[in-house]
Amino acid sequence: MITIDEAGASDEPAIMRLARGESLFSPEEAETVQELLTDYLSAPDHNGYHFLVARESQEILGFACYGPTPLTRGTYDLYWICVDPGARGQGVGRALMRQVEDQVQASGGRLLLIETSGRPDYAPTRAFYERIGAERTALVPEFYGPGDDLVLYTHRLQRTMASPPRRN
Repeated sequence: MITIDEAGASDEPAIMRLARGESLFSPEEAETVQELLTDYLSAPDHNGYHFLVARESQEILGFACYGPTPLTRGTYDLYWICVDPGARGQGVGRALMRQVEDQVQASGGRLLLIETSGRPDYAPTRAFYERIGAERTALVPEFYGPGDDLVLYTHRLQRTMASPPRRN
């Protein structure tokens, strides 16, 4: 059974093993995961970052990182989601996303932004985001580099409880 937990310091080696082993992540991207994870683990407020891990029998099968988007009302960014290649297609990514959605909503979030690459090898990633209900809302040609477009998805989160009153 897959469980989703907040990441702890003891999870760092497994998270970094997954990030460094993900063929779609460049070495610079894996280093960025390390930087965000260090912030998350060392700052009392996690510097605004949240890390979740998916476990099965104590083995970490995946992780997600998200956080609030500065200067917005209820918008959050999904920074990373990564699932061990051997665990793909088993609901790990969906379970992580469900927990991200629940936690974002519980924090007053209403919109999740997801940025990814337009490269052909990212097609399964884009298909995953579309399956979970994210809408492709923008494309920035050659954003990451020549031939590597930015594809932006927005995922509107359904409120299950009344929204708090707006303050002026």
